[in-house]
Amino acid sequence: MFVFISASLRLKILPRSLPFPLSVELPNPTLRCVSSFSSTKPPPPLVQDPQRCIRIFCNARQYQNLAECELALVSALKSCSSLHVSSQGRQIHSLTLKLGLHSNTFIQNSLINMYAKCGSIYDARLLFEACPSLDPVSCNIMVSGYVKAGQLDNARQLFDIMPGKGCVSYTTMIMGLVQNDCFGEALKVFKNMRSDGVVPNDLTMVNVISACSHFGEILNCRMIHALAIKLFVEGLVLVSTNLMHAYCLCSGVGEARRLFDKMPERNLVTWNVMLNGYSKTGLVDMARELFDRIPDKDIISWGTVIDGYIQLDCLREALMMYGTMLRTGLGPNEIMVVNLVSACGRVTAIVEGRQLHGTVVKKGFDSLIDMYAKCGSINTALQFFNQIRDEVSSVSPWNAIICGLASHGHASMCLEVFSDLQRYHIKPNPITFIGVLSACCHAGLVEPGRRIFRSMKSAYNVEPDIKHYGCMVDLLGRAGLLEEAEEMIRSMPMEADVVIWGTLLAASRTHGNVSVGERAAESLAGLAPSHGGGKVLLSNIYADAGRWEDVSLVRRVMQGQRMERMPGCSGVIR
Repeated sequence: MFVFISASLRLKILPRSLPFPLSVELPNPTLRCVSSFSSTKPPPPLVQDPQRCIRIFCNARQYQNLAECELALVSALKSCSSLHVSSQGRQIHSLTLKLGLHSNTFIQNSLINMYAKCGSIYDARLLFEACPSLDPVSCNIMVSGYVKAGQLDNARQLFDIMPGKGCVSYTTMIMGLVQNDCFGEALKVFKNMRSDGVVPNDLTMVNVISACSHFGEILNCRMIHALAIKLFVEGLVLVSTNLMHAYCLCSGVGEARRLFDKMPERNLVTWNVMLNGYSKTGLVDMARELFDRIPDKDIISWGTVIDGYIQLDCLREALMMYGTMLRTGLGPNEIMVVNLVSACGRVTAIVEGRQLHGTVVKKGFDSLIDMYAKCGSINTALQFFNQIRDEVSSVSPWNAIICGLASHGHASMCLEVFSDLQRYHIKPNPITFIGVLSACCHAGLVEPGRRIFRSMKSAYNVEPDIKHYGCMVDLLGRAGLLEEAEEMIRSMPMEADVVIWGTLLAASRTHGNVSVGERAAESLAGLAPSHGGGKVLLSNIYADAGRWEDVSLVRRVMQGQRMERMPGCSGVIR
């Protein structure tokens, strides 16, 4: 059997005698193991070090213990998957190739799983397609990997042809469809699962319940509830809590409460779900009665009841609850303060509004500015910033408004705020300069951008990182100064990444500079050989210049390497 390996899988072959450790340093997370029994020995680590597993493999190989060799390699690859250490997983892959163990089904599936969980879905697919036949385990791994990578179409195509679909297969597919808002299709897959006689588990039921809740039909919730009773999973907290949530969304608060009352076990999420169901339907008195029974209230519990009072314009009760919460030692979050301030504005409660304003200033809720800016209310964000600018000493609120103004295209106002920041003697940080340079980039302000970039180190002792260089390359590229942009990339103290070379390549296409585009495409291919977008841009540059032979050559290379370019898509936000 031939195994075709991508450029990213061309690994350094390890010597026959492995001195170890492998060259990649692994993180050493502090893990806590809680046990119900006492022991004089420390508990074993939850995730083993891959290097330790390889040492076990070497010892087993020395004594020709094939079963232990296989187990050690599988354990090592599982550790790499859990720790997301793909670099060390690739070294283990090279070892399996050298020793001829890559055809072992268990090791092969472990390799596919390692690449999929580490985000290298293309490499996982190469290994999977090299398998002589479809294996249910490897198919499950690939379906899960496709779902995680957002490639739902690939996941569905493989799911439809895979043999021996079991509970894991159906659950993985249903979960992926639910996560991507394909609720109707998820229910169709669940119907096929039942027709095939596959018994769902609790995780299957949770995802099916979530899909049902989005259709707002209480009859579906009752049918799923009946099935949960039949499968003996109704008593599980996770299933019951999700059923309650579905009932509340489908205007079945009474049925949700009956389920809540007979639950043998409840957690804080269960209490908060029931509490939210009452508050959203205006039953704030019942919500308050339930709230008083919660043993350990958190900020969500308090916020849910306060929001219920606000919806009914009971500001006095909401503020009393707010004051009681503060006395317990819990602080408000941004959403709670926004709701209360908005309520004060509706009933012209100026005194209470000023008190809340003081809380905002004291707590430094710069995320409110960020929230307003990201929601499109840049004027509200600017008004709020102007109210607190004289009372804050942190750079965070300044960063929030600078980045917000930059993202909305208000470059001149962004530079004015940056000048004010210097007059207030607040030292900018790297995030500040990303916002200012982005504003210069979008507005084509080359000279101010150059001046601010040079001042980072000289005036503020802030070392530019790759993001700042990326902004400058984009700025110079948009202005047509491609040679200067390329020179800046070459002089960077760090290696340029795919984004920076891609930016220069795109600018070369915009301004029709073939020579710079060729060099950028070559550097991009050195970093990411399978980057289809770079090849497409280079092909377009040649086409614009009328060099059709070069266009044909680039496209033949793309076809030969089976490159894929992710298609663009558009959507409607309601």
